[in-house]
Amino acid sequence: MFAAKISSSANRTTTTDTRATNLRANFKLSTKDKETLPECLHEGQVDRDLKMPVSWETIASELETFDLVPQDDGSIEKLLEHCITYRLTEDKIVNEWIAFSMTRIGFALNAGNVDIFEHEVLSKKANKTRPAAIKRNTRAPMHDLNSLEELVQAETEEENLLDSYTTPAKAGTHKRVLTTPEQPQSKKVSMTRSPRLLFSPASFSPSPNPSLKYSSRANRGEVVVSFGTAQGATWQGMGGRSATVQLLLMPEDSIVKRFKYMFQKLRDIRDVLNDRIEDLSQVLTEHYNIEAIRSVAMPVQESVTFLGQIACDSNGKLNAKSVILQGDLKHSAGMQVPVDLSELKEFSLFPGQVVALEGTNSTSRCIVAFRLYEGVPLPFYKPEEVLEGLEQQMVLVACGPFTTSDSITYDPMLDLIDVINRDRPDVCILLGPFVDVRHQQIESCQLTVTYQEVFKQCMKGIVEGTRGSGSHLVIVPSLRDAHHDFVYPQAPFHCFEPSKEDKERVHFVSDPCTLNINEVVFAVTSTDVLFHMGAEEINSPPGGSDRFTRILKHILTQRSYYPLYPPAEEINIDYECLQLYAQLPVTPDILIVPSELRYFIKDVLGCICINPGRLTKGQVGGTYGRLFVQKPSSERVDRQTPCVAAQVVKI
Repeated sequence: MFAAKISSSANRTTTTDTRATNLRANFKLSTKDKETLPECLHEGQVDRDLKMPVSWETIASELETFDLVPQDDGSIEKLLEHCITYRLTEDKIVNEWIAFSMTRIGFALNAGNVDIFEHEVLSKKANKTRPAAIKRNTRAPMHDLNSLEELVQAETEEENLLDSYTTPAKAGTHKRVLTTPEQPQSKKVSMTRSPRLLFSPASFSPSPNPSLKYSSRANRGEVVVSFGTAQGATWQGMGGRSATVQLLLMPEDSIVKRFKYMFQKLRDIRDVLNDRIEDLSQVLTEHYNIEAIRSVAMPVQESVTFLGQIACDSNGKLNAKSVILQGDLKHSAGMQVPVDLSELKEFSLFPGQVVALEGTNSTSRCIVAFRLYEGVPLPFYKPEEVLEGLEQQMVLVACGPFTTSDSITYDPMLDLIDVINRDRPDVCILLGPFVDVRHQQIESCQLTVTYQEVFKQCMKGIVEGTRGSGSHLVIVPSLRDAHHDFVYPQAPFHCFEPSKEDKERVHFVSDPCTLNINEVVFAVTSTDVLFHMGAEEINSPPGGSDRFTRILKHILTQRSYYPLYPPAEEINIDYECLQLYAQLPVTPDILIVPSELRYFIKDVLGCICINPGRLTKGQVGGTYGRLFVQKPSSERVDRQTPCVAAQVVKI
């Protein structure tokens, strides 16, 4: 029937009819099979039923929309044939033709060129994705709760039928529970077969075995890093009795809901980067009393000051021989010039860093730098109304993943809940990932429920499990959360709504965010900016200073949660939102930067920076952080850090 439709459309060759007939036989799908199609044959290609054929008029209308005039009638007939053969909609094939023809100058729409288009685009896409479709068809089908219940019920009925014909087991032998039509299964046994039991906070997979390495860990509760001295022998909070948690910025200056992304233009990205250069250049010129800025491409014999952004001259890693300075649009028209760093005694540079260089450029092809002007940090936060008598607050900080790599059970999370109930911190800052996309069971699609359901149960366990402690919960998303938008900056989680009794103490915030906790400013991000910048940063002399301190200083002086450009390959950035929501409004009192790198607590430019580590490291337990903070009295003239004490502790 399919071949008859093709032959009745227009004059077609026998080869085309045979190919179309074979394609129809190969792609004759049931509803379940459609889910396993390759992506190029799934989106917009099988969404219509084969009983609703494409039309000549619709293709002509789509072409007219783009002012495409066919040179002959056979071109539209061939496009109609390829729509049916490759299961494409009219707008889809026209879009494919536009993308193909734009790469060829003077490529007219005629029957001969449509054949070339079919040979080089459509047939190659179909052949390229067909093995993936076959491989995907062999995978076990995914089930939701309803279909899983039906399978369990069918299996139970089958076992009941088989068990009715068995004899009672002898004493001491291990066989399945005896059930007969007169003696049905007990409720206790039937509950163990329910899929909802697999969907408990302690087990989210068909193989809910806990990690042996995690359960047999040693040194639980050991303090590995300390800062300051805590008052009293034990770390105890007041259960959030007098704690206030709010965003430092107004809601219009913070991400409070989801936003559209993937609508960036290269011109918009350029404008964002140029605005950042100009903003920091104004700070540099005022702080270092720089009189004039010269173009990076103008030849000059005397020593002058150049300003711009550090970049690499290739796609490789930045090194001392590949540094270039990209000027701003105002002074340098965005031009790039290599930089000779041999005259600098010491430096620390990374791609995206905005700097001012003093040097010469005698040939206009290379800047010989003699002096480097680095960024300037922002002032600290000063509240409009000074509140006296603020009590000391205990803040707990933990970063996911909250499961070990060899088990999807949330045992580390449950242990952390026990710590929260025991110590009763005033505020708990919990950073993702909560449903780690790098977990081996998630990567291999072994879960029997959706990622959103796993996250909801995880949140339910945390919120209800800590209700007795009274602690405020601050939930920060991560780019590694499988159920959430993976674009930076990230909006708060949106698929879980706490109950009325928990709404005041549960706070869903964005990544990054700046918090005001009893007049103490916390800057928080779950993105591993330390690891990303550490892989790109260069310094001289090598090993001259602490690498963590250098990177943290760059974050504070560049006034951005993520100053690296271009970013790491694993991160997707919306630059317009980065400019609006990922800039430091002030120098924070506490900077929380969890990382895969080793945990630490450091005082950098008066800001206490803490990497609490991750709650799990592979198959073993990790660490979390805890702090005592209190706003100093306003009577002091000199600034004093509000961080009284801090520790990193093993879970």
